[in-house]
Amino acid sequence: MTFWDHLEELRWVLFRVAGALLLFMVLSFSFMPYLFDHFVLGPTSSDFFLYRWFCHVSGQLPFLPDFCNDDYHVDIININVASQFLTHITTSFWFAFVLSFPYLIFEVWRFVSPALYQNEKKSVGLAFTAGTFMFFLGCAVGYTLVFPLTFRFLTEYQLSETIANQISLNSYMGNFLMMIFIMGVVFELPLLAWLLSKMGLVTKDFFRKYRKYAVVVLLVLAAVITPSGDPFTLMVVFLPLYLLYELSILFVKEGKEELTIDN
Repeated sequence: MTFWDHLEELRWVLFRVAGALLLFMVLSFSFMPYLFDHFVLGPTSSDFFLYRWFCHVSGQLPFLPDFCNDDYHVDIININVASQFLTHITTSFWFAFVLSFPYLIFEVWRFVSPALYQNEKKSVGLAFTAGTFMFFLGCAVGYTLVFPLTFRFLTEYQLSETIANQISLNSYMGNFLMMIFIMGVVFELPLLAWLLSKMGLVTKDFFRKYRKYAVVVLLVLAAVITPSGDPFTLMVVFLPLYLLYELSILFVKEGKEELTIDN
C-alpha cells in the first residue's frame, strides 16, 4: 500500500471508531438516568454492596472500621445551571468509551497487524488482549474498592461539627472518574513491564533488586489514593498494587547474567 492508501485506511478506521462511540454514547445517554441512580451514585448510600459486605465482615472482626451505619447517605447538590445537562453528556461519553473500548482496540489491531511479522502478530495480539482485560479489571477495582472507601472516609471526616459537608455534582464526578481511570491505567503496569522488557530496558533482576523500594513507593501511593487513617483501608488498596508489581515480574525476561548462571 502507498502512503495515501494508508491514510485512506486510517480515515475509515477513525470513521468506524467515531461511529461506535456515537452509537454507545446515544445508548448511554438514553439509559443514563437509571445508570446514574443505580451505578454512579451507588457509593453515596449505605445500601452500596461493598458497605454491606464490609458491615458483615466488620461484625466478625472488631478491629475493622464500622460500615454498619444504615443512616449513611450523601446528598449531591448542583450549584451551576448547566451542570446536570453537561454531566449527562460527559458521563454518557465516558460510558461509551469504556463500553466500546474492546472494539477500539480491535480497530487499532486490525490497522497495525498487516505491518507485523507472523511471530510479532501473536505477541502484539496477546498484549492488546491482556491490556484490555487489565484496564477493565483496574476500572472495576477502582469502582468497587478504591473510590467507595476514599469517598466514604472523606465525606465522614469532620474538621468541626459545625461544618456540614455539601458535595457538588462537579466535585463528585471529577473524583469518581479520576479514581476509576487512574486504577485502570495503574493496572497496565504488567503490560508496561513486558514492553520495557522487550526493549531490553528492564529484567527480572531489576524488579527483584528494587522490590523493597517499590513496597515503600506503593504504600505512599496507596496512602495518597485513600487518605484514611486506618490500616485496613490502606491495605485494601496496597495489596492489589503490590500484586501487580509481582505479576509484572512474571512477564519480564531474565537478564543476561541470570541466564549465564542458570546455564
